[in-house]
Amino acid sequence: MPRYDSWSARRTGWMHRVHAWRASRARAATGFKSQPEPRTIGHFAKGRQLVAGNFLFAGHLVIEPDASVWDIDVPDDAFEQDLHGFGWLDDLAAVGDAKACATAQDWAFQWIDRYGPGKGPGWVPDLTGRRLMRWTHHALFLLRGRDKVDSEKFYRSLAQQTIFLSRRWKTTHSGLPRFQTLTGLIYAGLSLEGMDAHVAPAVDALSRDCASQIDEQGGILTRNPEELLEVLSLLTWAADALTDSGQEPAAAHLEAIQRIAPTLRVLRHSDGGLARFHGGGRGLEGRLDHALAASGVKATRAEGLSMGYARISGGRTSVVVDASVPPAGAASYNGHASTTAFELTSGRRPVIVNCGSGAVFGETWRRAGRATPSHATLGIDGFSSSRLGPSRWVLGRQQELLVDAPSDVPVEWSDVPDGVRLEVAQDGYRKTHGFTHARTFELTFDGRAIAGEELLATLDDHDERIFDTRMDEVQLQGIPFSIRFHLHPDVDATLDLGGTAVSIALKSGEVWVFRQDGSAEMTLEPSVYLEKGRLRPRGSQQVVLSSRAMSYATRVRWSLAKAQETPNAIRDLHRDDEFDLGDPHG
Repeated sequence: MPRYDSWSARRTGWMHRVHAWRASRARAATGFKSQPEPRTIGHFAKGRQLVAGNFLFAGHLVIEPDASVWDIDVPDDAFEQDLHGFGWLDDLAAVGDAKACATAQDWAFQWIDRYGPGKGPGWVPDLTGRRLMRWTHHALFLLRGRDKVDSEKFYRSLAQQTIFLSRRWKTTHSGLPRFQTLTGLIYAGLSLEGMDAHVAPAVDALSRDCASQIDEQGGILTRNPEELLEVLSLLTWAADALTDSGQEPAAAHLEAIQRIAPTLRVLRHSDGGLARFHGGGRGLEGRLDHALAASGVKATRAEGLSMGYARISGGRTSVVVDASVPPAGAASYNGHASTTAFELTSGRRPVIVNCGSGAVFGETWRRAGRATPSHATLGIDGFSSSRLGPSRWVLGRQQELLVDAPSDVPVEWSDVPDGVRLEVAQDGYRKTHGFTHARTFELTFDGRAIAGEELLATLDDHDERIFDTRMDEVQLQGIPFSIRFHLHPDVDATLDLGGTAVSIALKSGEVWVFRQDGSAEMTLEPSVYLEKGRLRPRGSQQVVLSSRAMSYATRVRWSLAKAQETPNAIRDLHRDDEFDLGDPHG
């Protein structure tokens, strides 16, 4: 990923506008020669909110019942990018009634009139690629009942954006932005009359990126599961569009899909949601399963890591562990200090979670969400397993990258008499405290119990000297550490049995009990759950085991098991409202 300083970013933006203006003078397309079926999934409730004038993007809610989306005061750049990417068009199409259709058409044609000549922040390749896909998917929706003049204006804008992409896609950062750009260019080139010449170069470029950006584990450099899901969707859409037009996708393109799909199955919790690591969320309800089905790939990964994650499962319980080094360099702009952290889901109910990305709630929450204490793992108090370094220009803005990250993360699976064992370790505290953190998970075959062990240990004489120096600094009072188990907000947790256990009740009716071996102090403390589609973080709880490392090896054991009266199978039919604005004033 190339490094951009502020001057180069400004020059790139200026050249985007120049090429957008020049593209508006080029010969326009006259219509569609083929039109792909809509493949993006919208959200009915979000569409209804948009029609009502409730604009919720990038964690900000703007309520303007009588205003166009282009006339409201934009809170920040992320909000503005969401508008110009036209992802909201999926939501209005999901509503599909006359009012939603009129709203979508008004906003689309207002964009053409206002920004079409090459103005505004929407003229960057990845946003243009996203916009082209949405306009192509929903062209019938946008042109329903419009006259010939409007149709010609619409096609002219599509052609302009296609020509712009053909000239500027090379300036896009590799990874998800490049996949968005090239997929949009392929879509437009296949669909619009007179745009055929742009298809082959885009197909070749996409093939090269599939070979270079998708690794053997089916992962991407950012290690963001939600981004990987988006990449799979884009590659599947592009492959289907090529096949529908009678063209064969490149071998590298199809092979990338074959590698990604099994990896996403590893990252899929038993409730159908994604594991939340390195800036990724759970994904929209049903989006992951829809993408896996559309890929046509039924294979699963039999063993080993998938994009650096390890999975163990039993019965209705799934556990996903971050078992690799974090993203490095420019790819770590959204990386988290989450090495050895895990998430646990029982049936359709998340139980142990990471706090998630706080990016939609501002930079303070974003930084907090990236720190080790926001993850279900052990952290030495006041330190994260990876640290944030100085800001650099990445993706057009100043970003803090991860530095001093773990470099050695061994992982091993083995069988135990009644289940499976996973062992993982990381050396993120070795330079600072001389400690390697190792943790073990043992999950029973029926998924009713998981036992864990945490070990802080020095491995050689050099480590011991570092530890001794740290002990001298704290007057031999020990190195304080905490093991955190963040609970999902829907979980109801209470201290039980005189403070020696925590009872965890799920909405499904299941009850789990958390215990530890007594070597640490156990408390139940407030936590937060950071997720998209909310105005503010959701309050939750966390089980915290606190202790001090007094010697070269310190061990803590814990367990999480279903209460004896909890049945193996529970009829869990209650579905939560995924889209909830919450109280705007609370």
